[in-house]
Amino acid sequence: MYRLLIIEDDKGIAEAIKVQAELWNLEVRCIENFRNVMAEFSEFNPHIILLDIALPFFNGYHWCTEIRKVSKVPVIFISSAADNMNLIMAMNLGADDFIAKPFDQSVLMAKLQAMLRRTYDFASTIPVLEHRGAFLNTGDATLTYGDEKISLSKNEFRILLILMQNKGIVVSREKLMEQLWKTDSFVDENTLSVNVNRLRRRLDAAGLEGFITTRFGAGYLIEN
Repeated sequence: MYRLLIIEDDKGIAEAIKVQAELWNLEVRCIENFRNVMAEFSEFNPHIILLDIALPFFNGYHWCTEIRKVSKVPVIFISSAADNMNLIMAMNLGADDFIAKPFDQSVLMAKLQAMLRRTYDFASTIPVLEHRGAFLNTGDATLTYGDEKISLSKNEFRILLILMQNKGIVVSREKLMEQLWKTDSFVDENTLSVNVNRLRRRLDAAGLEGFITTRFGAGYLIEN
């Protein structure tokens, strides 16, 4: 089932779209915290987004820019401000389409279905994991924090992926080593320490101090 995220502060419009979209077998979430849209985006991991321009705290252009830093998920703007200036601005920031309000619900659903077919008939989804405002893109093994995009080595990416997938849980050194080096040959534990310390230095340099916590005698974790 495809997931639709609606970023629209008019609850009447958002609910009407939600009801219609669910009839088309879409799983739908409407944003509730307009101060931190990216947290809900990451948790829900949508296949497609409907995004208004005029929103509380930060406008739709801001959130489109933030989403594009970490994901290529299709974004369709819905707005009554449908003049050429806003349409061009939306497209330049990475929007895939623009629908003017008021719109016919059946037309909106047809556009959503067409966009989903074009995007996912030929490409799989790329999940994004988030913690403390840092976004790990499993499609290209990069970590985005603020305006910085960090390319990770194979082992750095695997360590971070395992820890973020088990957020709040201590991952033993043995489990990390098993996941990193799936081989019968012996791997010195110091090799793991070297990789974790190298990753920590890169995270610290990006402003993510203390991102990975050590539990001595147990392993490592990323705390909730």
